[in-house]
Amino acid sequence: MKLLSVNCGLPREVTWNGMTVTTSIYKAPIAERVALRTLNLDGDRQSDLSVHGGKFKAVYFYSLEHYGYWKAELPGTPLPFGAFGENFTVEGLLENTVCIGDRITVGSAELVVTQPRLPCYKLGIRFASEEMISRFLASGRTGFYTAVMREGDVGAGDEVTVVGQAADPVPVSEATRLYVAKEFDAGDAQQVRRLMATNALPDSWKEYFEEKLERVGR
Repeated sequence: MKLLSVNCGLPREVTWNGMTVTTSIYKAPIAERVALRTLNLDGDRQSDLSVHGGKFKAVYFYSLEHYGYWKAELPGTPLPFGAFGENFTVEGLLENTVCIGDRITVGSAELVVTQPRLPCYKLGIRFASEEMISRFLASGRTGFYTAVMREGDVGAGDEVTVVGQAADPVPVSEATRLYVAKEFDAGDAQQVRRLMATNALPDSWKEYFEEKLERVGR
């Protein structure tokens, strides 16, 4: 598995539906190696820290394998690396095999998978289409966020290695499915409890699932 591109971007103002919006979703590849710190990469910054960034969303991974799908879905749309707002464009890390709590080394840094990406309206801004938000989520090609366990430096071409897992791992794709599910059966409830036992899952997700279990009576 390999890191194909490191993508960074700073906040910028754009006009969307007659409003001025500050967003950092526009990322561009950088050629040099860069320091990865606890909250982000040098040269990268999130705009709205109430929903983006923080230690549980320090780095966003997205797979090269998804680019072919989107090129077919969005003919004529330029899709350079970083087009989906990802910091790391990677080869070989897919949502159905990567699990919450997986520990990953890249360059001299180590990260842990914390949660799937849930798209917000700024993805719609990036593609000039509000429909893109629902299409992205429905595709299952969400990518995932990571926290930084060990700071280091990274660059395109680095090997990406999964070096450890949670005791009872749940795939990123399953976490997304459970998050958006309208109802739970007994198997779903069991999966949710496994997910909630994963240390890497943020407290906000654990609280959401706890409330959901109470609502569905499981």
